[in-house]
Amino acid sequence: MSLFKARDWWSAVLGEKEEFDQGCLCVADVDNSCSGEDKIVVGSYMGYLRIFSPHPVKVGDGAQAEDLLLEVHLRDPILQVEVGRFVSGTELLHLAVLHARKLCVYSVSGTLGSVEHGNQYQVKLMYEHHLQRIACNMTYGSFGGVKGRDLICIQSMDGMLMLFEQESYAFGRFLPGFLLPGPLTYSSRTDSFITVSSCRQVESYKYQVLAFATDADKREDTEQQKLGAGKRLVVDWTLNIGEQALDICVVSFSQSASSVLVLGERNFFCLKDNGQIRFMKKLGFSPSCFLPYCAVSEGAVSTLIGNHSNMLHIYQDVTLKWATQLPHVPVAVKVGCLQGLKGVIVTLSDNGHLQCSYLGTDPSLFQAPKVDSREINYEELDVEMKELQKIIRDVNTSPGPLAEKEGFLSIFASVSSTLDSVSQAASHAVGAEAVPSVTVQVMMQSRLALQKTKLSIYVESPLAATCDRFIFDSLEPEILKTISLSVFLKGNYLPSELEGTAMASYSMPTDLNPDGILRIVQCKFRLPLKLICLPHQPSKTASHKLTIDTNKPPISLLSLFPGFANQSDDDQANVLGFRFITGSQVTVLASKTSQRYRIQSERFEDLWLITKELTLRLQEHFEKQGTKDFTCSFSGCIPLQEYFDVIDQHFELRLNGEKVEELLSERAIQFRAIERRLLTRFKDKTPAPLQHLDTLLDGTYKQVIALADAAEENHSNLLQSFTRLKSATHLVIMLIGLWQKLSSDQTAILEAAFLPLQRDSQELGWEETVDAAVAHLLKTCLSKSSKEQALNLSSQLTIPKDTSRLKKHITLLCDRLAKGGRLCLSTDAAAQQTIVMPGHTRWSLRSPLPPESCFTSARCRRWWQTDPVRSQRKFKSSLKGTCWTKLWSLDKIS
Repeated sequence: MSLFKARDWWSAVLGEKEEFDQGCLCVADVDNSCSGEDKIVVGSYMGYLRIFSPHPVKVGDGAQAEDLLLEVHLRDPILQVEVGRFVSGTELLHLAVLHARKLCVYSVSGTLGSVEHGNQYQVKLMYEHHLQRIACNMTYGSFGGVKGRDLICIQSMDGMLMLFEQESYAFGRFLPGFLLPGPLTYSSRTDSFITVSSCRQVESYKYQVLAFATDADKREDTEQQKLGAGKRLVVDWTLNIGEQALDICVVSFSQSASSVLVLGERNFFCLKDNGQIRFMKKLGFSPSCFLPYCAVSEGAVSTLIGNHSNMLHIYQDVTLKWATQLPHVPVAVKVGCLQGLKGVIVTLSDNGHLQCSYLGTDPSLFQAPKVDSREINYEELDVEMKELQKIIRDVNTSPGPLAEKEGFLSIFASVSSTLDSVSQAASHAVGAEAVPSVTVQVMMQSRLALQKTKLSIYVESPLAATCDRFIFDSLEPEILKTISLSVFLKGNYLPSELEGTAMASYSMPTDLNPDGILRIVQCKFRLPLKLICLPHQPSKTASHKLTIDTNKPPISLLSLFPGFANQSDDDQANVLGFRFITGSQVTVLASKTSQRYRIQSERFEDLWLITKELTLRLQEHFEKQGTKDFTCSFSGCIPLQEYFDVIDQHFELRLNGEKVEELLSERAIQFRAIERRLLTRFKDKTPAPLQHLDTLLDGTYKQVIALADAAEENHSNLLQSFTRLKSATHLVIMLIGLWQKLSSDQTAILEAAFLPLQRDSQELGWEETVDAAVAHLLKTCLSKSSKEQALNLSSQLTIPKDTSRLKKHITLLCDRLAKGGRLCLSTDAAAQQTIVMPGHTRWSLRSPLPPESCFTSARCRRWWQTDPVRSQRKFKSSLKGTCWTKLWSLDKIS
């Protein structure tokens, strides 16, 4: 139990499924009792008015039946309740209840009971005002310096201040420049109303200015105002706080000064009477309500601030004095005197949790035993420390109990072998007549009951799913949960991958963390090629061609692609045509004499999906036959020039996007400048000619719209270009892996370097990120000298001027790999300097000095005899074939 929890003195839960807000709570002696003790008045949005007088038998008891003095249903929602001197002819306190369309003032009285049922309370309607406008909130006070009574001011939703002198309506005034209502309060010292406008400004209006201003019978400015009859409503002072205010209050801590306190969404402001900032406190939490009260020290202001983390903070000016935990999020907080106990904190939540509490701590009843004074045996402590370290080391290295408990949730995904008979593609921008869809079934099974399990389906853009988010309130153990969805192509371009991922997240509570540790389970599924591709007549000519070599005889394409071939055509055994539903075509040819397959197309990036599908189906075919030594290889030149063309297209769109955004920013600045000029002309009492400012404004507006459309179109083209770039990058990585026979780990390093981003943006683009990654590989595991390793990368990635540096680095990486370089992430292997010897053999240079017999040159032997260190340095700096006959202890790193 926390030491700083609010001490529960009395609590109650009001109604069922009722809603409350900050104006629904008031603490005052509403029944004018002889003892002067406060009562708790609560109104709800359901129209229920309740009055409580807590009488706990002992501290922490819940609400008793006799604690509820009165409960009445007023039918209309209650926006705010206040207690004041609202009836003429008497200074007794009365209850004012604000509804959306009326203001009611009640008298609350109690009658002594003659039987054991106790006292009886009732409310009597003194008067009511029907409002012509929908009310938002209200405030009260001695407006204009009246004595012995309180007047009421109501703010409507459309910005009208309606003032009532008790039983009669006084006048109404519209606030200038009003958009949305804000919190409202009254300062008796300056006789002014203070509110926060939708412009995020604190505004103060004098009561005298309101009283003598022109009557406001309609929202628009009247002709009388334009002709000068009456006075315009002007603001006394304003202060821009830069954020929306949650509440505002005025507190006087001496006879000579008062403070205006404003609670913002991120800051707490204390202002002087003239609007100057007295102090400001930046809050590290999201506040929900506040209440200022006079502090013990002279000139200081104490404030209770509740937040959405169930905490209540007590500040003295800007210093945090106390923090206590509440069982709910308070939306209203008050302080009162209940049953002779002063300073009781009354809080109300939005769902009706009413609590009276006080600040304090739990006394510690535990007394630490006396420590026996004895000498410390350091040897025993060392032995114990070693044993504990061994236990910790074993726990860190072994899986432990948490790992054994893994697998509470299992997830599987299966893709239908046939396309949907009725396509589920709702809306698409594909130029094809019909867009097919395929059904994917995701099955989940849990070993334990799980709560709030979330399932997400991810497919590569422009592929889309009919539904990609699922939330399960509960999963029963050992019951298979099946979810069906359809995947289809949504854009007029091809995806870079035909793989999808199903990911489920759930929480498992532990002893250390009752809220649970988030766990994620995922599985991948492979979408069929016919989802985006149709059979087509093969094409004999193409701009881009690739040849894949294998170590096994060629397989008939009819057996590899049964859904894309016509069984009656024997020629399709060696040639097959594909047409993507976006319009492009790809042809696959199998050699009759050699063990080769050729893939050709008019676009370079379109080769990727068919090439990957061909290699996967070849591997699956030979695995079914039990062949384990099947391999694919690529012996041609890496098509870097075609790859660079795709990079240039993507980079050009990025540059165009920057230019369009820069022009759009300039036109927006110009548009705002013209607007300011026009507003100045319109507000001038003696208007000057517009001098074609309206024409310039219209032209600038059209330019802004055109540039915005161009930016949106360029962004769409950039997304398509980035997807094509990813396809081309996948193809190049695959060809490099087949060319150099890279392992899966080395291929993963290449993929991490060339595909670091899932999405491209103007702030962080593909070109600068890949350039930094490739440069890092060249300076570490693919470096040739220590000088290259000493170079450091730039700490900031910015868009380059062109792609020449990136192309140079990619070409250099392929050249290093061709000369025998290997990719690795080990720090030792990366730091080890290597040199490429003839015949693609790499030799380590960190070796002991070779013996004299290794040198055939007399000059080298002389160096070795006179100065071995110099001889070793010379040997490592320039290895020439005439200087050695054999390698003695040089480690071969083939």
